[in-house]
Amino acid sequence: MKRSWSRIFALTMGIPLLLAILVACGSGTTGGTGGTTPTSGSTTIKIATDFPVSGKDTSSGKPAENGAHMAVDQANKNHTIPGYTLVFDPKDDVGPNGTHDPAVGTQNVTSLIGDGLVAGIAGPFNSSVAKAEMPITNQAPIAQISPANTNPCLTKDTADSGCSGSNNLIPTLRPTGKVTYFRIATTDDHQGPAGADYLYKTLHLKRAYVIDDAETYGIGIANTFAKEWTTDGGTLLGHSSEPGTTTSFLSLLTSIASKNPDVIYFGGVDSTGGTLIRQQMLQVPALKNLPFGGGDGIVTPSFASTIGLTGGPAYGTVAVVDTTKSPSAAAFRSQYDSIYGAANLNVYSAAAYDCANIMIQAIKTALANGAHTPQNAGDSAGAKSFRQAVISAIQGISYTGITGHQSFDSNGDTNNRFISIYKLALNASGKPDWIYQTGVTE
Repeated sequence: MKRSWSRIFALTMGIPLLLAILVACGSGTTGGTGGTTPTSGSTTIKIATDFPVSGKDTSSGKPAENGAHMAVDQANKNHTIPGYTLVFDPKDDVGPNGTHDPAVGTQNVTSLIGDGLVAGIAGPFNSSVAKAEMPITNQAPIAQISPANTNPCLTKDTADSGCSGSNNLIPTLRPTGKVTYFRIATTDDHQGPAGADYLYKTLHLKRAYVIDDAETYGIGIANTFAKEWTTDGGTLLGHSSEPGTTTSFLSLLTSIASKNPDVIYFGGVDSTGGTLIRQQMLQVPALKNLPFGGGDGIVTPSFASTIGLTGGPAYGTVAVVDTTKSPSAAAFRSQYDSIYGAANLNVYSAAAYDCANIMIQAIKTALANGAHTPQNAGDSAGAKSFRQAVISAIQGISYTGITGHQSFDSNGDTNNRFISIYKLALNASGKPDWIYQTGVTE
């Protein structure tokens, strides 16, 4: 699924700009230039993105697109792949309703697959879009690396993840039986429980009501939160699924208030109910000062600026490491600010930057191992062969970037399972912002 972050990503002055591409030793690295000098095929290689970069999801998707774009531009400037020019090819998956749209996502990846020069795709941002795209990209095949998808059933079929039986999507999402989809965000079978543990064990809240937006991401994280909440000993007062098109939650919220909750937890994104529910809680006296929690879908600049500090406290989790803890991230933030502005930065800027750099290193490895680029955009056979070489390189990659060390398990999930926890509060500039509280390794 989906930021000013002015304190979280506060610029560090006086630190010289570091090299943008941080690569660990191993299959993600190729020494020298001999293995990457073009011998045949096109010297143009495209790296695409598919994010929601307009409408209500702009503050989620555009910073991610910016991060990926910066990675491509820096790779060209640094001649990371000698003899080749990388071209950034962005797509917007926002639909007519002004939010991310799975149908638009499928159109985007189908178009990208038809261009033989596209070597891989960074994205998508939302799990519901990934669910629609993955069967198409898996059969192409073409690699996808998401900075933000967190629904566990995109890659897992285990009972522990809640993805077995009728919830097993793998045969549909992975029709070839091979892994072509990867992600660097921790899955919601880790994120949901981390949120539940924090609200119950740290904040000592005991009675929760759960609402989700009836989408893939929202349902998944809400279910895992609810399961952990009851395991911890908390009381689950109820769980409602409300479509993202809902305009009034007042009847539901009035009913919830009669149950005397300690917290309302929302599974979904700001644009599909997160912001509106929190706003309308202010209209119900018993809920006005009630704590509100959610996953990374609500941890956005638009939620922070719209809600401010009115009413009760708001808490959210994010499925990647908080980059303010990494010295290399200071240089990244400074570089990003000089191009796009600090107000247009969010946590997924760094995550998408890393996704694009993983793709770049995989392309470099594929070339070094003897793969050839397609002759042109219409060379579908050449594209299929080269894309498979890139997929193979991603599967074995070992990459250290802004979000830490990234490698992938047999399902394409990151081995770096870290959850960051935030609270809506004033930043150093006196503006409402999501402020980092603590981190949890799951």
